[in-house]
Amino acid sequence: MTTVLVLANGMVFKGRSFGARTEAFGEVCFNTSMSGYQEILTDPSYQGQIIALTYPMVGSYGVNEMFNQSDRPQGAGLIVKQYVRRPSSHTAQATLAEYMIDRGVPGIEGIDTRKLVLTLRSEGAMNGGIFQGDYNPAMLEKVLSLPSMEGLDLANVVSTKQPYTFGDASNKRYRIAVIDLGVKKAILQQLNQAGFAVHVFPANTRIDQLKDFDCYFLSNGPGDPEVLDIPIETTKALLDSGKPLFGICLGHQVLGLARGWKTYKLKFGHRGANQPVQNIKSKRVEITAQNHGFAVDADGAGGLEVSHTNLNDQTVEGFRSLHGPVISVQHHPEANPGPRDSQYMFSDFYKLVDEWYCEKLK
Repeated sequence: MTTVLVLANGMVFKGRSFGARTEAFGEVCFNTSMSGYQEILTDPSYQGQIIALTYPMVGSYGVNEMFNQSDRPQGAGLIVKQYVRRPSSHTAQATLAEYMIDRGVPGIEGIDTRKLVLTLRSEGAMNGGIFQGDYNPAMLEKVLSLPSMEGLDLANVVSTKQPYTFGDASNKRYRIAVIDLGVKKAILQQLNQAGFAVHVFPANTRIDQLKDFDCYFLSNGPGDPEVLDIPIETTKALLDSGKPLFGICLGHQVLGLARGWKTYKLKFGHRGANQPVQNIKSKRVEITAQNHGFAVDADGAGGLEVSHTNLNDQTVEGFRSLHGPVISVQHHPEANPGPRDSQYMFSDFYKLVDEWYCEKLK
């Protein structure tokens, strides 16, 4: 069936439908990962976005529930050059198209994804829509009526509505409270495996519900960080508590805002599994997985110092506190998908927590 992708700049890409035969709207962005399409599609950080995958063939190993990063697809739609209809993997429980049809997510294949990515790189990420059938002007009108990503609170759309405990909480020395701004399952798994009893809370949880925990984690998530008033207020209180705190992606941005820094929207964001990040102190370079459209503008105030930078564009990739056990990174050390160069950060945070409490007992 003929399907079109319509961009806010008026460009129209004609292709074929795969997945659900329905419309989808959102900010069109691109991801440069060579695999991991299921993890990408189910990552809550992609809420409100249509994802273009730059790798030319997608779907070759099907889908399996164990790779999901949340309980449902989060991306509004998927754009690929060529969809592979017959997966060849013993792990496949279904095809990608079957998975998308069952969950109401449309896809478009057969368009010039190179031209699309060059357009987004030169003009920036922009709103778009996937439509069934041939183009007509009413489609562009719908796209132009969409709100901008700037100013959107999407963290509360994807966050858990009720607190819950993740994984095995028995025989764990430290209880960590996770502020769920759109947390990936792989992050919770890594925290649990590092040795924490993991307790997850909604994005708008106040400090009064968190005082009894040993340490805290601010998760990844979608949307504009500057509109998250309650998470920023809670993070200020967490910093004032002096207890260990770890932030990733949106959590990293919220932490920066809580210390008085600003955030800004990147032209087309960082999304993929090949972003080089340098640790300023050790000079070591790690290849990282990333998915974000905003960045922190660090001005050196607030008792935090920049610890990591992105070697592609020198944006802030991490910081640490000068006065306490606080660390954060913009990239995704849990990967899923992507390289695991930075996965040590979860065990390092556990050591940081352990050292802090041992020092207090002296």
